[in-house]
Amino acid sequence: MKSIPVILMGCGGVGRQLLQHIVSCRDIHTKHYGVRLRVVGVADSKSLLSVPDIFTTELDDHSINEICRLKSDGSCLSSLTSLGSYQVFSNSETITNITEIAKHLVRSTGLAVVDCSASSDTIVILHKVVELGGCIVLANKKPLTSSMEDYDKLVSHPRRLRHESTVGAGLPVIASINRLLSSGDTIHRIVGSLSGTLGYVMSELEDGKLLSQVVKTAKTLGYTEPDPRDDLGGMDVARKALIIARLLGQKIDLDSIKVESLYPAEMGSDAMNVEEFLANGVLQLDNHLADRVEKAASKGNVLRYVCVIEGSRCEVGIQELPRNSALGRLRGSDNVLEVYSRCYSEQPLIIQGAGAGNDTTATGVLADILDLQDLFT
Repeated sequence: MKSIPVILMGCGGVGRQLLQHIVSCRDIHTKHYGVRLRVVGVADSKSLLSVPDIFTTELDDHSINEICRLKSDGSCLSSLTSLGSYQVFSNSETITNITEIAKHLVRSTGLAVVDCSASSDTIVILHKVVELGGCIVLANKKPLTSSMEDYDKLVSHPRRLRHESTVGAGLPVIASINRLLSSGDTIHRIVGSLSGTLGYVMSELEDGKLLSQVVKTAKTLGYTEPDPRDDLGGMDVARKALIIARLLGQKIDLDSIKVESLYPAEMGSDAMNVEEFLANGVLQLDNHLADRVEKAASKGNVLRYVCVIEGSRCEVGIQELPRNSALGRLRGSDNVLEVYSRCYSEQPLIIQGAGAGNDTTATGVLADILDLQDLFT
């Protein structure tokens, strides 16, 4: 039986779902893959919970389920000392202790550090793990969208890095692009709808609904962030676009991407609160977008919020696209990516499916961890 020691950083919705999947998939992993994922540490933003002996012990399934239950109630890991003889370290000690665990395990069996947080603070830890020869798995987009210097360090050993869930949740976006590149195929254009929220918004606008109505409905359905402007501003899509662009060889930073926001700067969070934006601000945007939808429809087109990566061009915003294209037919919160290359020049390679959600994202992370198994003894 092959053992993969795992440290998880981030106990939000995706992190908790990943832990639950690890527990529920024990039989599948052992019977069909001969692999056991051995969780030796879990960290949140305030502390690290680790096992006393990283070589012989692990967080048992009962403890993992208890961590998920308490974290979903908003408790801190530091309150979980009743679970057993586990060690709890403060946030300031997390970097040191994860580094120490990596030093010992990488030399023996190996280690996978999984980042399901939404923080830039994990970059320092990830660099240290990579330098020591450990493996990293990312759902967190920020490490790969930091400076080029940070990016180059993280991707310096590509076999030890997996980050499928940074772009399309569980969709095989990164894997498909890597397969094309490794085969010598030349990718010359990528167009993608990479936000389930904005995909839903644009397809509802196509049906004649007003932006203010659609945004409020999307928030009620849980499609948006607590502040819908976090979705409407387009920065999440920009980060995904940057990860793809860098994968294709572009040496660019986030601030060099042209990003179209669906609301003006004077409606930002520093100018009005969420309630005011939903009650008054978004109403002022209705007519402009309705006019754009009508003009596109008169030409047989629809509006989609997409990223476009072509040559040195990388931008994010609303584009008019043919109604009968894969992106034009997009409905609801699915993600769709069109990849044009030498081999897929006339008809693009289409990748489509659910591109958001804790469950979907966590399954993508879990698959990435299992994909590293050949690097472990």
